[in-house]
Amino acid sequence: MKERATLVNEALDKSVPLQYPEIINESMRYSLLAGGKRVRPCLCLAACEAVGGNIAQAMPTACAMEMLHTMSLIHDDLPSMDNDDFRRGKPTNHKVYGEDVAILAGDALLCLAFEYICRETRGVAPERIVRVVCEVGKATGAEGLVAGQIVDIKSEGMAEQVGLETLQYIHEHKTAALLEASVVCGALVGGAGEPDVERLRKYARCIGLAFQVVDDILDITQSSEVLGKTAGKDLLSDKTTYPSLLGIERSKEVAQQLIADAKEQLSCYDPAKVAPLLGLATYIGARTN
Repeated sequence: MKERATLVNEALDKSVPLQYPEIINESMRYSLLAGGKRVRPCLCLAACEAVGGNIAQAMPTACAMEMLHTMSLIHDDLPSMDNDDFRRGKPTNHKVYGEDVAILAGDALLCLAFEYICRETRGVAPERIVRVVCEVGKATGAEGLVAGQIVDIKSEGMAEQVGLETLQYIHEHKTAALLEASVVCGALVGGAGEPDVERLRKYARCIGLAFQVVDDILDITQSSEVLGKTAGKDLLSDKTTYPSLLGIERSKEVAQQLIADAKEQLSCYDPAKVAPLLGLATYIGARTN
């Protein structure tokens, strides 16, 4: 993770140069380069390698995944959304640059992600790049991240009425969709055939949902200092979470079963070849922030 994150950070630093008007690029870079685990880019690179591709081919797509994730965090933290003051241990974008600039920085990162895939990807068939763009668009828009976010917003203050089915929908779309796209797009860029793409898609769906179940648990078991963001927000805003529905211990069991199901999708591959994907699954299940 550290090795890959270093490569990703170097590529991200080059992806948004400081140019006129500097304020928007500063705002984009502030959140994009603020740290973070780089789970989505690492998954993208690992999937590419798993199917025999070169990570240089997947790096533009990996960077795009982090741009889209960062966009979602900037917008998610806004006063009109989750109204958060801290992200990755630093003041949120709108606290530093104002709401107007933060909104535009998120918009700019969204646009740049698609441009970057198309402009910077080398040695990959055009039809595969088109598939990647479609996959990313679906994962980010009204069938993916946006869908999960809107259902999440409209479910606030309705914890007693929101059941497991709605909660799973929120998590699968708000969080898992972009994780799934990261894996699938990495595989597509790496030259994967349809059977491999679908196996890796199933793997990603499981770890994507597990990621959010663990996030729900951490929100009530860890401090703000450890998380790098405000802890206990879900409880304060009366959000339905896995622990609120199932309890902490049962939620942990659900997360571990999802991780096991994800690893099962990789059982037909050479363990050495998919070691990074297996390791990332374990990491997602065991993370503490």
